[in-house]
Amino acid sequence: MKNRIAFISEHASPLAMLGGVDSGGQNVYVGELAKHIAQSGYEVDIFTRRDDARFPEIVSWVQGVRIIHITAGPENFIPKEDLLQYMPDFTAEMVAFIAREQVDYALVHANFWMSGLVACNLKKQLKIPFVITYHALGHVRRIHQGEQDKFPKERILIEEDIARKADQIIAECPQDQEDLINYYNADPNNITIIPCGFCPTEFYPIDKKLARMILNLETNENIILQLGRMVPRKGIDNVIRALVKVKKTDTPLRLVVVGGETDNPDTDQNPEMLRLKKLAADHGVLADVTFVGRKNRDILKYYYAAADIFITTPWYEPFGITPLEAMACGTPVIGANVGGIKHSVADGRTGFLVPPNNPDALAQRIFELISDKKLLNDMRDNAIRRVNALFTWHKISEMAISMYEKIIHGNAFGSEEDNELMLIDQAFDKAADTFLRAKRALRIPVAQAATLISNALAADKKLLVCGNGGSAAGSLHFTSEMMGHFESSERQGLPVISLAADTSVLTGFANDIGFDDVFSRQIETYGKKGDILLCMSTSGQSVNIVNAIKVAHKKHMTCIALLGKGGGDAATYAHLNIIVPSNSPHRIQEIHLHLLHTISRLVENHLSTRKNKTTKITKTASVK
Repeated sequence: MKNRIAFISEHASPLAMLGGVDSGGQNVYVGELAKHIAQSGYEVDIFTRRDDARFPEIVSWVQGVRIIHITAGPENFIPKEDLLQYMPDFTAEMVAFIAREQVDYALVHANFWMSGLVACNLKKQLKIPFVITYHALGHVRRIHQGEQDKFPKERILIEEDIARKADQIIAECPQDQEDLINYYNADPNNITIIPCGFCPTEFYPIDKKLARMILNLETNENIILQLGRMVPRKGIDNVIRALVKVKKTDTPLRLVVVGGETDNPDTDQNPEMLRLKKLAADHGVLADVTFVGRKNRDILKYYYAAADIFITTPWYEPFGITPLEAMACGTPVIGANVGGIKHSVADGRTGFLVPPNNPDALAQRIFELISDKKLLNDMRDNAIRRVNALFTWHKISEMAISMYEKIIHGNAFGSEEDNELMLIDQAFDKAADTFLRAKRALRIPVAQAATLISNALAADKKLLVCGNGGSAAGSLHFTSEMMGHFESSERQGLPVISLAADTSVLTGFANDIGFDDVFSRQIETYGKKGDILLCMSTSGQSVNIVNAIKVAHKKHMTCIALLGKGGGDAATYAHLNIIVPSNSPHRIQEIHLHLLHTISRLVENHLSTRKNKTTKITKTASVK
């Protein structure tokens, strides 16, 4: 029987148009996470407030995901700052729905603090465990907005109570985790960092000129893009002030602003839109700013791709979804050094981080990037690699599922004997599940890795393999298969060297110099242009693995990385990443061994086919 998960997102429905005051990153997060969790075999119901009387109670959105509209207050738009008074009705209606439909939820995932309040009451009444993603913290908001913060004053006390009662808290970045601990006394052991993500089938590189033609933008202009909700804390005024400073250098530049309450920016009466237009006019740059209004999500990739630089400099930002989407489209990001942005943007590699509300610093970085096309292109390539290695919704959903399972099964254990049998069953089930997910995710990169290795070996190049601990054992095992034989007893040995094999080198170098460069030093010695480096790491965070890849780059070698847990730092540098969709070191190592066997077989097949073709050609030439 499939586990059913209840998402609560009281004000942010996946069905809402994005870019308005109360519709943005949370809507995307809830919808994408639900879809990808459903693709892994769960059934998900998203409970959200009915803000339009025309909405049916139940909407079958995508396979495995339903959206349940709850009547709580008037059936029209209400600012989220005024929704707390309707949460008792929301809770009562949700309890009634569960009873009427006889739905058995294994877990509730609350999104935002008011949804967390509902989840607390559900846990009390129905004994359903819950996790929460706050998406924004009242204490942090109050620091930055002061008296302009219109949320009820009891918000912070409610958030503190939720933090105590939640079975697990999802922090979207390290800063989020730090704020939860410092401001809410949250238990560090009760916090899991799971970032936001993007969908590679939705956001991907598109030819810049083509994107501009589709959007009727000039093909020869320098374009910077601001995209998101039209509210003061997003810092769009900071971008306009930076534009003014860049224009003073006689650098041609256009700012395109996507977002607002309507599709027509000329009729949009959003106070922030009007304020920004006046600001641009007062500074003499209104002609250099193009407000395009709210846009459908399927159009956004063209705006990202059309831009030379994506700009996002909010006062604070727990999310950072738009920077991920921009980088996925190959657009470098200049972002504020806050919250989720400083977690997603690699400063100096995929863009730059600048202080918030500092137009001078922002203008300097814009000018630097616009003036250096090589740097722009390098950052473009780095951005695409980084987000695809670390931040796809598939990877994010796997992290969430791992956390869900711990909570669900932790609440289901019975006797000691049952526990032991359950642990055995779970071990097999989780291994089987990981293998199936790896099959779907890794087929293409594994085939690519085998081809790269085969081509190199056929060209008389060699393969160097490295790893630590269990991965070191894996490198030795793989080397023995390649030096000896895997399935073919007729082929010659292949030049494959494990950098973890020579204990005298490892211990001597580590003792005298340090373990961080124990592999990179060997690569400096053995590596040649055209060789392959195969790195193995369950986390991708080992310094000696990252250093090995960096040195291999300098030697003009091709780097393949067998990784897990999202890939870590190693995924940023490798040419080809094979990242096991799991956070468990045991599951990752099991898959790694299977992949090494698969690659061994593929390489043998490739080289055998080449040999047969060569023999056939030679015989044909002899006959002629």
